[in-house]
Amino acid sequence: MSDLDQLTQSLARNLRRWRGERGFTLDALAARAGVSRGMIIQIEQARTNPSVGTTVKLADALGVSITTLLDYEQGPQVRIVPADQAVRMWSTPAGSHTTLLVGTEARGPLELWRWVLLPGEASSSDPHPPGTTELLHVTAGELTLVVDGEPHTVPEGASAAFEANVPHVYRNEGAGTVEMIMSVSIPPVR
Repeated sequence: MSDLDQLTQSLARNLRRWRGERGFTLDALAARAGVSRGMIIQIEQARTNPSVGTTVKLADALGVSITTLLDYEQGPQVRIVPADQAVRMWSTPAGSHTTLLVGTEARGPLELWRWVLLPGEASSSDPHPPGTTELLHVTAGELTLVVDGEPHTVPEGASAAFEANVPHVYRNEGAGTVEMIMSVSIPPVR
């Protein structure tokens, strides 16, 4: 089974599980996530590979991290994620990419990401649920962080924190590669 097949199967299994645990009907989850009922059915039956945006919307609507949707194996209090098991979530033909390094459900979902953005590339994100916070640290290059339409320059070595309940974009407007580490804290579903 290929990595993509394993990812598709894991997402299908975990989406059904978390939807059931939350007591959401297909229609209720569709309304909460802004994703069609038909798409959710296809995902739960492992007949499609949804976009990162769709996966994020479903995770947000369920109040879980993407890590939880992709892999529910709960181990001991300390969980080591080998580099080859980190999940590549977004990439472009030029080579920009994001990698979900690790996540947890303790006191609400918490995720740790590694980002690489090549010159001229960008990634946009829809608003997350109210109370979601993102922290990032630029390890190489200069990031242009656009939060709710307002650009902010984050140079190498600098960090930023923001409430991610508004549209936001990560852009590389420079000549060199941008590398950053980012964590996302999502409030639990009440």
